[in-house]
Amino acid sequence: MPIKTFRGLIADNATDTIVLHTRDGSTGYKIVKFELMLYKPGILIQESVVEIHRTSPPAPTGIIDFSNQSLLAAGVLQGHDSSAYGWVQETIFDNVIFNQDIYVTHIDVDGTAPVNYYIELEQVKLDLNENTVATLQDIRNIES
Repeated sequence: MPIKTFRGLIADNATDTIVLHTRDGSTGYKIVKFELMLYKPGILIQESVVEIHRTSPPAPTGIIDFSNQSLLAAGVLQGHDSSAYGWVQETIFDNVIFNQDIYVTHIDVDGTAPVNYYIELEQVKLDLNENTVATLQDIRNIES
């Protein structure tokens, strides 16, 4: 199936919406790649937490909670110029199929720097049953 890519620069304490919904909901997506990159290489300190949610999330907090059923992916980009370990990037994403808009949130817990993100989504054709399940999961997550 085709791969759709999305990239952007997201400000500190912000949310971006990636519009994916269709009229009939027959197109689904799943994350196949999720990466983060500094906005300004050479920055001294940055500790960015980026999350992807399947429903509109509250304001970013910097706390990653994998028990949150709306959470599709989480990534951390952190480092200090004086660190012996350099810069670290970790990303984890779920293998779930969704057919609605997704929301990317970011917070720099040690400053106010923006961060770049890159997401690859695999497009999946959904039959009526899969469409219904994906849509109902999103509705359930909105209500809880």
